Amino acid sequence: MEQAAETIPVPTAEEAARVAEFRVALRRFGNAAERVARACGLTPRRYLLLLMIKGAPDLNERSTVTELAERLSLAQSSVTELVARAEAAGLVRREPSSDDARVVHLRLTPEGERRFAKGFRSLAAERHALREAIADLED
Repeated sequence: MEQAAETIPVPTAEEAARVAEFRVALRRFGNAAERVARACGLTPRRYLLLLMIKGAPDLNERSTVTELAERLSLAQSSVTELVARAEAAGLVRREPSSDDARVVHLRLTPEGERRFAKGFRSLAAERHALREAIADLED
């Protein structure tokens, strides 16, 4: 006996247009973030690393390599290499945990803070446009 094919509703032109505009805004944001990072003397990955450390979920402005690997969806070895290069560039520093001697926290150095702040502030308009695109998806 033949099974009936599953019927999937076709998106309306309006639904597709909203998602398309969101994707355009997302691409613009990504491209702008790359340009801004480079203008601040950072690679896009280093900018993202600084953002993840500064913007830690618990607001303590620090992170571990394990936490970063999870948040960045990268292998721990890739994050370890990224951190080592950022540390060599004077952007992050390691500090031992006061609670667990096996844990090392990463923090931004003053130079890391300066470059991150410059990039972050430069992307304000792009973040606003992306928030508007997300809001348009929810209408």
